[in-house]
Amino acid sequence: MPIPYPRCPKCGHSPLPAEQALPAACPGCGVILAKAGQTPHRTTIRQDDEPASQDIATGWTALLTHIPDRVDAVRFWLRVTIFAGLALWAWSLIGFDYRTGEMGASFMHRPLLVFHEAGHIIFMVLGEWMTIMGGTLGQLLMPIIMSGALLIKNRDPLGAAMGLWFFGVSLLDVAPYMYDALQPQLMLLSGTTGEDGGHDWIYLFSSIGLLPKAQLIGGLTHKAGALVVVLSLAWGAWLLRRQYPRLADHVLNED
Repeated sequence: MPIPYPRCPKCGHSPLPAEQALPAACPGCGVILAKAGQTPHRTTIRQDDEPASQDIATGWTALLTHIPDRVDAVRFWLRVTIFAGLALWAWSLIGFDYRTGEMGASFMHRPLLVFHEAGHIIFMVLGEWMTIMGGTLGQLLMPIIMSGALLIKNRDPLGAAMGLWFFGVSLLDVAPYMYDALQPQLMLLSGTTGEDGGHDWIYLFSSIGLLPKAQLIGGLTHKAGALVVVLSLAWGAWLLRRQYPRLADHVLNED
């Protein structure tokens, strides 16, 4: 009988299940322990003089790249369809001119606006500056929290990639608001432009002496949002490519 692995031979996760016969799997990366190899001595064990951060890095790598041992075919093709749709939608969203606020006419602006207004209320207890900043924080933190929960709690990096896509789109939505602060043209919920008051980023930039750089910061925020969207799609595409050989019917055929 093989000696039980003290650590996962693939990702180094510890502890492992005491019973490692089929179908026992590593809680960290999902590898089937009985198929991982025949020689426990190949397991990579951190030496006492190695930094503990190596274990942390390995753990995050395992989370970000986790591929289930078997993938349900229906869910897989559904997610392929969703990611294809997000990629096409991203092309349109990134192409909106942030200098004229075209993003405000998109469907995505509406749900983001709900989280923006909720952010003002949530951060109200922290004073006037944070109340106003809370709008932007609300719409940016929501997709980050969603992505983190899917990654850490559900061990679903593909779902986390979708959350990251949402975060990038939220940055694209914030960029026109920032850009508009220097020469207000956008119509606010009050029915007026920022010249008449109520413009978050006129207040925020003015309070920290950055109002003259509002258009530069808005442009950089738009580029950052586009980059995050592209990275999220690349991450998702990589995961889907790795999942394809693990489709349930493929695995059964191999067995």
